[in-house]
Amino acid sequence: MSLTHQPSPWFDYPVRVHPHHTDYAGVVWHGSYLVWMEEARIKMFRDVGLNYADLVKLGCELPVINLSLRYRQAIKMGEVGTVKTRIASLTQVQICCDQHIYCEHHPKPYILGQVTLVPVKLATGRILRQYPEPLQSALTKLLASERRG
Repeated sequence: MSLTHQPSPWFDYPVRVHPHHTDYAGVVWHGSYLVWMEEARIKMFRDVGLNYADLVKLGCELPVINLSLRYRQAIKMGEVGTVKTRIASLTQVQICCDQHIYCEHHPKPYILGQVTLVPVKLATGRILRQYPEPLQSALTKLLASERRG
């Protein structure tokens, strides 16, 4: 897998803020953003043919090894948002995703996030030095220039 490439196109994952996503002030609780980001990554892979459960059945998991979030503005109960996700960079053992969360009708992101994943073998917990075939194919599709976000 090449170490240099253009980031993949953005994939959109819509979310609606329900009461259980919020704190007592009616704004999204910080942990809800992380759940939405994970759901968006899973959906991004599913959109290119990789069912995450199938990857796990093959003995591979993609744990988060680094996570950064910048909160610019809170999303409130009842609002509709979009988690935009893309592969920002890729090495032989790390997948780095940019994830920005927007609120409906606002041009600037409310949340800026970056997540780094590594492929590990479930049986040993050791980092895989090569992506298993279904993941390799999905990453290739995500990075294909003709793919639109």
